[in-house]
Amino acid sequence: MISYLADIVVALVAISHLGFLLLEMFLWEKPLGLRVFRQTAERAAITRVLAANQGLYNGFLAAGLLWGLILGAEGGAIKIFFLVCVIIAGVFGAASVSRRILWIQAAPAALGLILVLAAN
Repeated sequence: MISYLADIVVALVAISHLGFLLLEMFLWEKPLGLRVFRQTAERAAITRVLAANQGLYNGFLAAGLLWGLILGAEGGAIKIFFLVCVIIAGVFGAASVSRRILWIQAAPAALGLILVLAAN
């Protein structure tokens, strides 16, 4: 039961990072991206290349989590590694950009990590 719940939370974290990829790589300068990231059009234009790079990294995090899920029981170590990466990125983002990132990114990954560790 815990392993199913862990996989659901890991999948949700992966999906959220695919969403971050879309927002940062493709919607950064669009109204949705401006609203989500509380940006002005001018600032978004200046930072779009940096945001696209950041989005790519979020895609790698999602890919790693999905890889761990696809491997099933053998993917525990991979899920743990990528969840820890997400937590570190979320804590850094919270310290350097906005506290919201702690709750949007790091907290769900921490819950997933706790569940994955409990399931193993």
